[in-house]
Amino acid sequence: MTTAIPRCAAAVLVVLLAAASPAPAAEPSPGLGQTIAPDQPVATGRATLVTGHVDIGPRYVDDQWTLLIHDGTQAQPVWRNPDDTVLRVSDAALQEVPDDPAYAFLGVDGGERVYVVPQVQKPDVVWIGWNTQDPRVMQTIDRGATLTLLGVRGPGTVTTFIQSGNFSAPQVLWRSPEPAAQPMWVEVNTHTHANWVFSEPGVYLVAVQVSADLITGEKVSATRTLRFAVGDATSTDEALAATADIAVPAAQASPGEAPTQAGEASDGPGTPLLAALVGIAVVLAIALVTVLLRGARAKRRAEREHVASAAGGQS
Repeated sequence: MTTAIPRCAAAVLVVLLAAASPAPAAEPSPGLGQTIAPDQPVATGRATLVTGHVDIGPRYVDDQWTLLIHDGTQAQPVWRNPDDTVLRVSDAALQEVPDDPAYAFLGVDGGERVYVVPQVQKPDVVWIGWNTQDPRVMQTIDRGATLTLLGVRGPGTVTTFIQSGNFSAPQVLWRSPEPAAQPMWVEVNTHTHANWVFSEPGVYLVAVQVSADLITGEKVSATRTLRFAVGDATSTDEALAATADIAVPAAQASPGEAPTQAGEASDGPGTPLLAALVGIAVVLAIALVTVLLRGARAKRRAEREHVASAAGGQS
């Protein structure tokens, strides 16, 4: 009986870990293979990116860790400074919100039109993702980097999510209405695209932090602001001139933490259910251990009584 207790406790631990562990990262979309040359330049001057392939990602500039925009919209890719770059989301991005409870996290009624930068490239809409593929970044970071949404300033909400196939549930990565910082773990040599949803036209400033542990033990971090001009009527000059003091939330993750991985289920409708399942598992574990302990005590008591009874019969 005494060996059964550790075995049961181990089994309960396995159940708890299975319930609490995040889902494995889903493959966001096919055709994302790319390599980045170490000598790709950092462009100067202002730019507005309207269509084509764009990533955000860490890069070293003059030996300083920072976050830049990788512009693959032209024949020769370059890196760009977010302060000088506007990501234009045109009216071609307008889509109706599905009349499906699975998309309630958007905070927009089904049938309403929103601006969507899609996970799968659409020829007339800018295609925005992220990567950790700069050669020096790959050589220096330990396992990966953390991309954290610190805050958004704009006329509506911004939501980023991925969905693997038409029949898989959406997996939310960032939601601007959330008051806390929202970290997302990105493995080294990763290239991912997601759906970016803007509820209203206008200028949006999106503060993003990129942080990592280096193989030297050093921690690095940088925060930059992405500039979006959403809707054909929105001025790119206004987007370039806009300023916003976006406060860093108290719950900001420190560099090197391994938060929600891109493709894993983040906080949302499933989180209370997960907490309930974990709670039930804990209660069952306690009850099981209690029953086993009581059974062991009862068995020992019966053995003592049997021994006492046998001794009394011999006297």
